[in-house]
Amino acid sequence: MIRKLVMGLVLATLAGPRIQAQQSQTQQDQTQPNQAQPQDSNRPSAAPPPQAPPPVASQTPASQESSSSQETSDEELGRRRKAKVHDYKNWVYNVDAGANLGRDTTKTFVKGGGGLGGAGVARNFNKYFGFRLDFQFVNLPLRSSALQLAQAPSASSHVYAFTLDPMISIPVTKLYTGYFLIGPGYYHRSGKLDSSTAIPGSACNAFYRWWGPCFNSSLPQKGKFLSESQDEFGYNFGGGVARRVNKKYEVFAEYRQQHGTGDKITTDWRSVTLGLRW
Repeated sequence: MIRKLVMGLVLATLAGPRIQAQQSQTQQDQTQPNQAQPQDSNRPSAAPPPQAPPPVASQTPASQESSSSQETSDEELGRRRKAKVHDYKNWVYNVDAGANLGRDTTKTFVKGGGGLGGAGVARNFNKYFGFRLDFQFVNLPLRSSALQLAQAPSASSHVYAFTLDPMISIPVTKLYTGYFLIGPGYYHRSGKLDSSTAIPGSACNAFYRWWGPCFNSSLPQKGKFLSESQDEFGYNFGGGVARRVNKKYEVFAEYRQQHGTGDKITTDWRSVTLGLRW
């Protein structure tokens, strides 16, 4: 019995350190996972590997294209703003036709209703002010009383008129515009009697003084009074109303008075015309 107890104590003494070492190893193994677990929970999840940036050479054309497109859009925007502000045409062309009525001395020898036609061009500096240059052919048919004084069966008479006028425009609505013009004019009047029984060298009557060939108040000796040609300078003034038909064309009605003089001979008429401008 005593031997068994002694043997048990010896075995217990020998096994104690081994058991203690196994217990300490077991506790260490249990502690390491617990300590690693908080570290793993706090550690961020592994991110996918970063992608390599595209090469610089591939980005340069895109940036250039973006810059050029931005410049193009800015240029187009500037053009649109300019077009919106520039609400008039720099150059305007016109054609017109109508009839005339004589005035003053011209009315005494020329019957009313002679036709006329012309064309012109205007240079506008803004929508209110510009200059307009016009050419007109004006027919001045002689009265029967004038033919009797000329002792002629028939005749022709006309004027080539050139005028340069400052023009003031007044936009009334989007469709209608009124305008006024006044300025100098150059007039070339010419005519021809088919024949005449008047005696060369005889005194000029009122018609021949207006007609123009008189010399010292007498008809030329060589019978050159059948035709006349003279240059006159003067002025004109008038106004009109234009109506817009579409973005390109306008129709207008115009009234004018014109006066020319040269060598104490005058030519005066009023005209009413209808025209088209663009």
